[in-house]
Amino acid sequence: MMVGYVAYLILALLVIIFLSAAIRILREYERGVVFTLGRFTGVKGPGLILLVPFIQQMVRVDLRVVVQDVPPQDVISRDNVSVKVNAVLYFRIVDAERAIIQVEDFMTATNQLAQTTLRSVLGKHELDEMLAERDRLNSDIQEILDQRTDAWGIKVSNVEIKHVDLNESMVRAIAKQAEAERLRRAKVINADGEQQAAAKLVEAGRMLAAEPQAMQLRYFEALHDIAGERSSTVVFPLPVDLLRQFLRPEAGGGEG
Repeated sequence: MMVGYVAYLILALLVIIFLSAAIRILREYERGVVFTLGRFTGVKGPGLILLVPFIQQMVRVDLRVVVQDVPPQDVISRDNVSVKVNAVLYFRIVDAERAIIQVEDFMTATNQLAQTTLRSVLGKHELDEMLAERDRLNSDIQEILDQRTDAWGIKVSNVEIKHVDLNESMVRAIAKQAEAERLRRAKVINADGEQQAAAKLVEAGRMLAAEPQAMQLRYFEALHDIAGERSSTVVFPLPVDLLRQFLRPEAGGGEG
């Protein structure tokens, strides 16, 4: 009887081992790449998967989007500025068979390819473009990575440049450049204002020259403004035309 119990126990143990080796449960976002005696025999899942123990092996593959940091890279721009650039990479597996068979470690391979592509693409652009046109650079890097990883069954959906770090000397140089640009714009605006004011003065002078009475009224208005100021002494020119108006009657009386 004791031998029989031991036999049943061993049999139950073998059944449990067999079932644990044969049954696999894959989630909705998982797929199983099955190999039979080392040869690829299909992609299974999701759900309950039955394998032949010791004959078939399965490799789990996650189909969800992977977010991966690209470590800072030393990049020399086209205008010979050295910067450190890092980025974030978004990709997912669209073909589990190729992701397992065509490349040894698709995670490492994708990250390394992203690093080299980042240096290659940014090295073709100037610093101003790196700082001002990130959307276009992100799109260029994403397109190149997507083409190169297609053979691995990987879809690169997005690449985002996170930081462009400059050394202190370069930061000071950019600050001086920005200050010079602000001064230039201020001088241009001031010159435009002077030009417009001069044009208005010329126009006003022509209008006053066409109407002598208007010139006299403007003269009296200027005297009124000067008189309103707190000054002990006021020196102002007297127009010759006004003197002529006062001298004409006297000249006529003398002749009579």
